[in-house]
Amino acid sequence: MTATSAEIREVLSVGPLEITPDEHLARADGRALTLSIRELHMLTELARRADRIVSREELFELVWARAMRPGDRSVDVYVRKLRVKLGSVMPEWAFIHTHFGFGYRLAPQRKQPVA
Repeated sequence: MTATSAEIREVLSVGPLEITPDEHLARADGRALTLSIRELHMLTELARRADRIVSREELFELVWARAMRPGDRSVDVYVRKLRVKLGSVMPEWAFIHTHFGFGYRLAPQRKQPVA
């Protein structure tokens, strides 16, 4: 039995994150995240490029579907929102890493315990 295109759905798994864009669903360690459409879209695009640095401009174009204007900080604002939401569900993990002057990288890592 073969699956039709309607039965095939994209599921992105990155560490403890699982994102199903078609269902507008993201889970961290099995727990559903409450994300806005734009937050989900940004997390999805980062997950599709996991472990790769994605420039702010590229992220903006992927999520907003237009070129970023000089000085626009929308990407930074939404990355911060995602960090807060992911951190509230899984505080022992760091998900989105900043590469100053380059962009952001989604690479889930357990935080080192403070001694």
